[in-house]
Amino acid sequence: MAAAVPVQEGPLVIGVDSSTQSTKALVVDAATGAVVARGQAPHAVSGGPAGDGKESDPERWWAALREALAQCGPYASRAAAVSIAGQQHGLVTLDRSGRPVRPALLWNDIRSSPQRDRLIGELGGPQAWAERTGSVPAPSFTVTKWAWLRENEPEAVRATAAVRLPHDYLTERLTGQGTTDRGDASGTGWWAAASGTYDEEILEHVGLSPELLPRVLPQGAAAGTVRNLPGLPLAPGALVAAGTGDNMAAALGLGLRPGRPVLSLGTSGTVYAVTARRPADPTGIVAGFADARDAWLPLACTLNCTLAVDKIAGFLGRDREAVEQGGSAVLLPFLDGERTPDLPLASGLLYGLRHDTTPGQALQAAYDGAVFALLTALDRVLDEDASPDAPILLIGGGARGTAWRETVRRLSGRPVQVPEARELVALGAAAQAAGLLLGADPAAVALGWATAEGTLYEPVQRDDEASHRISAVMSGAEGLLRRG
Repeated sequence: MAAAVPVQEGPLVIGVDSSTQSTKALVVDAATGAVVARGQAPHAVSGGPAGDGKESDPERWWAALREALAQCGPYASRAAAVSIAGQQHGLVTLDRSGRPVRPALLWNDIRSSPQRDRLIGELGGPQAWAERTGSVPAPSFTVTKWAWLRENEPEAVRATAAVRLPHDYLTERLTGQGTTDRGDASGTGWWAAASGTYDEEILEHVGLSPELLPRVLPQGAAAGTVRNLPGLPLAPGALVAAGTGDNMAAALGLGLRPGRPVLSLGTSGTVYAVTARRPADPTGIVAGFADARDAWLPLACTLNCTLAVDKIAGFLGRDREAVEQGGSAVLLPFLDGERTPDLPLASGLLYGLRHDTTPGQALQAAYDGAVFALLTALDRVLDEDASPDAPILLIGGGARGTAWRETVRRLSGRPVQVPEARELVALGAAAQAAGLLLGADPAAVALGWATAEGTLYEPVQRDDEASHRISAVMSGAEGLLRRG
C-alpha cells in the first residue's frame, strides 16, 4: 500500500520494472522524483516441461502489473504517463489473437547453447556478429531462443503471429500497438547496431519474418496511449513511453553519463557504462547494447550472482553476511552455467579445501568468485579515456549487503558509491515517462532527481592475491567447466 505522500509539485508518472521474479510499480512526482506510491507482485518461473530451462507465463506478468498498480491506490489513475522496463532477451510468442503461444523463454534459459554455436559459425564468426549487431550472441539472446524453438517446437513456431520481448508485450497490452525501443532491441541478436534497423539477413537465416517484429521507435517517441481496459487502474489516454530493457532503464534512473561504471548485483550480475562509441567486442565478453537514448551501453553479464551466493550460504548453513577472511579456497558459483565467462554448460566448482578452511571462508570465496567474473570485464566495458579512479556505482539488491560491497572494494581497489535511491529500474522507467511528458531528456530528468547520490566508500588496497588465485583455477579447470 502507498506510504506517506510528499507534497506534490508536478504531474505524476509511473515507472514499472517487470523483472525475472516480480513486477514493481512506482508512482513518481515528475518534478521532484519523489515516490508517492508503490506496489509489487510476484512472478512464477518454471523449469520448462523437461525440468530444464527457465520459463514464465506472460499472462502472469500482466496480472502482476495490474496488481502492482492497484496497490498504488488512487495515485495510479492520476498518472499522466507510464513506461515499462522489462527483463531483456526473453522470447514472447503470440498468436493471432495476441495471446501467448507458449510460456516465454527467459534470459537465463540457456538451452539454446547449441543453436548459438551454430549461428555464430554460419554467419561469419564472432567478429562478424560483433560488427553487425554489436555483440557476439550468448545463449541468453533472443535470436538463439527462436532458433531453439524452430528446432524443438515447430508447431509453436507455426502458431506464432508476433514475436515480442517482455517489455514489448506489456507495452502492447497497454496501447494495442506493437512497438519496442533501440535499447531492448539491441539485445535480440537481430538488430543491426550500425543502421539501427532489423538485420534482414539474420532474420531470413533463422526463418523469422520482420513483419512479426515490433516497430522500433525513435528516441523520445510515444508508444501510444493507455486503452480503456477492465481491471487496469490507469487513466485511459495517459501517455505510454517506448519503455526499454531493465539495464537501460537503470542507466536512465542513474542519469548515467560516460565514464561512470555501474555494477549491479541482482539475480544476475552486470557491469556497464554509457559510451558515445559503438562497441563491438569479438571476444563476446562485452555485449554492445544501445542505451535508451542515442548512445551505447556496453555491458557484461553473469548469470550467477546474489541467488547463487545465497544458495551457497544455505548449503553451508550460514547467514549471507557471515563471511570470514583468509584461507585458500576458490569457489566458482556457476550453478546455472555461466555467461561471463562463456561457460553455458558449467556447474559450480569448489577448489583448494583444507582442514582449516572454515565455512565462513568458503562463503567469502563464493562472493569472490561472483565479483571476480564481473570485474574482469570492467576494463573492456569502459572507454579507454575513462578515469581509473571513478567510483563504481553499486546498485541492485546486493548493494545493500556489507559482504557484497566489501568484496567489490577489496577485489577492485576502487572507490564504491551506493546510491540512496532504490528500485532504479522502475525509477529509470519513470524518468523516461517524465521525459516524454515534459519534452525533456530522461537522463537529465533523473539527474535533477539526484538519484545517484549516496554514501561513498573510499578505496582499499586491491587483493591481487585472491584475483590471481581465482584466475589460475579458472584457467586450469576450463576444460572441466566447459563440460559441466
